[in-house]
Amino acid sequence: MPEGEQVAGVTSLLGEIYLVRPKERDQLEVYDVTTYSQLRRLTVPDLRSVTDMTSCTHFFCVYISDHHGECIHSLGVEASAFTRWSVEDRPSCLSVNASHNVLAACPNVRKIKEFSSHGDLLREIKLPDDVIHPWHTIQTRENEFIVCHGDEDDAVHCVCKISADGRHIVHSHGGQRGSGHDQYDGPFHLAVDRDEFVFVADCRNRRVRLLSPTLRHVRNIVSHDQLKWRPFRLYFDVLRSRLYVADNELKEIKYKSSRVVVFSA
Repeated sequence: MPEGEQVAGVTSLLGEIYLVRPKERDQLEVYDVTTYSQLRRLTVPDLRSVTDMTSCTHFFCVYISDHHGECIHSLGVEASAFTRWSVEDRPSCLSVNASHNVLAACPNVRKIKEFSSHGDLLREIKLPDDVIHPWHTIQTRENEFIVCHGDEDDAVHCVCKISADGRHIVHSHGGQRGSGHDQYDGPFHLAVDRDEFVFVADCRNRRVRLLSPTLRHVRNIVSHDQLKWRPFRLYFDVLRSRLYVADNELKEIKYKSSRVVVFSA
């Protein structure tokens, strides 16, 4: 897909691909899922600092996390209606669970917050002490949570599977920050397939890892020579078995140019 400004999130809904970029206007770009031709652009009112995007096929909604605004923006795509609600913390990345609720990872307070589609706070899950700076979480069919965590200054960069109550780490992959076979340097985003194999954007190592449902390493499904810059965000289209990778260029501590690379998986 064409290059442009930073892509902070990618998802699909109703046969269309949505990209979100952190800029003042026309933040949402909508493309045809087959031809990748651009269909339209949309401006999200009062969007301050976008960090991620996800979609819900049940309510036909797109959700966007706003870090500095401490809120989540919701777009009902059929009515083109924007709403937003407060998170009361700075959200990082988003996902939607089997109950059609929105999960927001809040790295500064080490919590997962679950919201209804209308923005009602349903629960807060405090993560174990070993999970520092959680960036993204996805809930499994068994109601466990897959979480990727590790900031630039953190010693541990890891992907964990955490019990449904949030208290215990069931499985993990990673450890000390690095570029080795069982190491990460910036595991910033996740995706899962229909069998709950896990894709991990290992950002600074410029690769996408594939893990089993018990978080055993399978292979690098995207290597650094298949990317131009760094994998920042992921989306897996289960229906079409396509992996979308937001490939972003980092210059002077800021993401600049970007493109979305699509892989058959």
